[in-house]
Amino acid sequence: MPLRCAVLDDFQDAALASADWSPVEDRVEIVIREHPTDEDELACALADFDIVVTLRERIPFPATLFDRLPRLRLLVASGMRNSVIDYAAAERRGVTVCGTRSSSTPPVELTWALLLGLARNLVTENNALREGGRWQSTVGADLQGRRLGLLGLGKIGSRVAQVGLAFGMRVSAWSENLTEDRTNQVGVELTSSKEELLSTSDFVSVHLALSDRTRGLLGATELALLKPTAYLINTSRAAIVDQDALLAALHEGRIAGAGVDVFDVEPLPAGHPMRTAPRLLATPHLGYVSQANYATYYGDAVEDIQAYLTGDPVRRLG
Repeated sequence: MPLRCAVLDDFQDAALASADWSPVEDRVEIVIREHPTDEDELACALADFDIVVTLRERIPFPATLFDRLPRLRLLVASGMRNSVIDYAAAERRGVTVCGTRSSSTPPVELTWALLLGLARNLVTENNALREGGRWQSTVGADLQGRRLGLLGLGKIGSRVAQVGLAFGMRVSAWSENLTEDRTNQVGVELTSSKEELLSTSDFVSVHLALSDRTRGLLGATELALLKPTAYLINTSRAAIVDQDALLAALHEGRIAGAGVDVFDVEPLPAGHPMRTAPRLLATPHLGYVSQANYATYYGDAVEDIQAYLTGDPVRRLG
């Protein structure tokens, strides 16, 4: 009898087409599972599976869930870092956790799609054109000569910075441990404080990992420092920005707009206030979603399963 593998959150029905699963098909039955509404539904849906492939950090795997999945032996998570898996619980339960490679290019590109979409009011103008509305109803914000402030200058932030420099923007960056040596390497300015970066930037883009230190980093006090003409972009993690404070700033017109790809609950419920907020350009967590990245995720997932079956797991996490 073959092992059973559940592939979670394949929203685009792309998992099986993105990689060659034939190397494991003789030993593993692949089953696509929809996104669960809660842990009870997930525990029930996965009770009969030996292997689970999960996408990014959409579904938490706490100790309570591992305790309810005695058959589970291998958990494959896309990427090489996952903050919602209890690795100690997995180890206690004898579950091997493996990751996959991931490219930083897609989130860089989406960051700029959101920023440019906001700056040039693309959704408003596109809708008006298609619906026979007013011809040219907005005036776009310029990029050249404006300041782009980056919260974080890692792999993604530094590449976002390079594009900003190519547009002729003045680019500055801040994070708690950022050094002048690092900003000099990238060719951007080091801002002395988070407050200075927020108050002087025309566009602010978040590129920090979520941690106890960055959770709630931008609350009502910090958002109040932004210029009324400034735009905020977040393709990192929703919890870095206080969602209620952001909604209030958008509704009250205290910032020009926000581009958001990440949310406190995903998928976003139908009645969530983010769906109807003004001055918001939002996408359903597409930062990592690209043909090349999916080919890597699912191709590596197949390799992870193969390696586990031979008794020599690769890309182990924990």
